[in-house]
Amino acid sequence: MDEIRSTISPEMKLQMEMSVAIANRIYEILEDKGMTQKELARLLGKTETEVSRWLSGTHNLTLSTICKISAALDEEVVTVPRKDLEPELV
Repeated sequence: MDEIRSTISPEMKLQMEMSVAIANRIYEILEDKGMTQKELARLLGKTETEVSRWLSGTHNLTLSTICKISAALDEEVVTVPRKDLEPELV
């Protein structure tokens, strides 16, 4: 197994870690709201199987899908740090 891990590129490793982190965040939101995967699927007009695949942490979610999930749950799934649009005048 270590041999296989050593062949994974840093980019692929980061992608896998982020996919799992996003899936964990969605699970966290669902738990906080007392919701199930089935309810999320219904809100999104998707099958429970598809949502289950997304939440496995191995599916490459698109930005569009992440935004749809965020809107359906009324919670940010991914937070991107932003600098002020205009620097403060000193």
